[in-house]
Order: sequence, then structure tokens, then C-alpha cells
Amino acid sequence: MPEPRKTSVIGRIFEGQALHAILLAVLLAVCIWLSRFDAVGAGALWGLGARGWFWVALALPVVHQSYVWFVWRTELHAGLMTRWLGAPAFTIYAAGFAVLGLARVASVFVLAAANAGTAGLDPTIGRVLAVIALLPALYLFYSVRRYFSFRRAFGIDHFDPAAARALPFERRGIFRWTPNAMYVFGFLIGWVPALWWGSAAAFAAAAFNHLYIWVHYYATERPDMRRIYGR
Repeated sequence: MPEPRKTSVIGRIFEGQALHAILLAVLLAVCIWLSRFDAVGAGALWGLGARGWFWVALALPVVHQSYVWFVWRTELHAGLMTRWLGAPAFTIYAAGFAVLGLARVASVFVLAAANAGTAGLDPTIGRVLAVIALLPALYLFYSVRRYFSFRRAFGIDHFDPAAARALPFERRGIFRWTPNAMYVFGFLIGWVPALWWGSAAAFAAAAFNHLYIWVHYYATERPDMRRIYGR
């Protein structure tokens, strides 16, 4: 395939981010509309109402994915993180990634507990479906640890593109079914609390998370893969 056309460093850092902003605005507009429903605002936990937890559960994915975009792009195209932080740059970035990722998932669980029983879902059916959703998510995390590595999942290829290009694309474990297994199956984890607690707000937050990660894929990761791997 032809090489991506040459652009300035700033142009490469912001490549695809207009699409990111437009799609995020659409998703947030839908969430603002959903937040007006009584079912989304019902309940509270730890002194904060469900509607407040709903916005926390939406803000964390935006912070997380913006953080990843900034680090990936500035490191890939300008070596910024390595120049700032030296050899530990990836380790420091990965720690931030993990903290934000865990907070992102935890916020949906807290939201679901605060807003429990608002979706009109039979509790038994919901919990059976929650277990079904959990199984491929767990297999995904097992496959990442066993075959893919968390370093690759976090984006080590943006810090060391030459080494990454020498590695084959992973086709073992859950990756035999789809190369985008982390997005297809990993984000089922957000649906688990929504189903388990039957929370209308958590369903909306899970849908936002699952759709928004695909915005990241098309606006940030896919262009980066073309530049790093040439395909």
C-alpha cells in the first residue's frame, strides 16, 4: 500500500482528531438526552446521586482516551515522553493507563450499584446474561496476558516501532476470532454491572464506553497502525 502522505508533526499528532471530536460530541449529546430520564437519575451511593455517577462514568473514558491519544501521538511523532522522562517513560505512561482504565471500569460498577433495579430487567435473567458477558471478557484478558502481553496492549509499539514491526500479528487465543478482540470482547466488562444490577444508567454508560472505544480505534489507533506497520 502507498506510504501515508507526509505532513507536519502537528498534523500527524492531530490526525483523525476532528473525527474524534465530532463523534464524541454526538455520543455526549445522546447521553445528555438520556440523562433527563428519571430511571437514569434514580438512586445514590456514597452521597452522590446516580446522575452524578453517570457523568463520572462518562468523563473517565474521555480522560483515558485523550491521555492515550496524547502520549501515543507525541511519542510516536516527536519522542516527547522519552525526552521528558527518559528510559522509564513507557512504565510511567503504562501506570497512568492502568489507573485510568481501572477507574473507568470501576465507575460503571459504582454507577450500577447506585442505580440498581431501574432498567426493568428480571434479576435472574440479568445475572445470567452478566455471567455470559463476563466469560469472553475474562478469556480476552487471559489471552492478552498469555499471548499478546499487556505491554503491546498498552501501546509499546508507539515507543519502539522498529521492535514492534518485527513481531507477528497475534492469532492465538481469542485473537484467532478477531484481531480487534480487545475492543469487541474486552468492553463487555462494562455490560456486566449493568446486567447484574439491572441499571438503566449503567446500560447507557456501557454503551457509551463500547461505542467510544471504536471512535478511538478509527480516529487514533488505525492511522497509527498504518504509520507503524505500513498496513
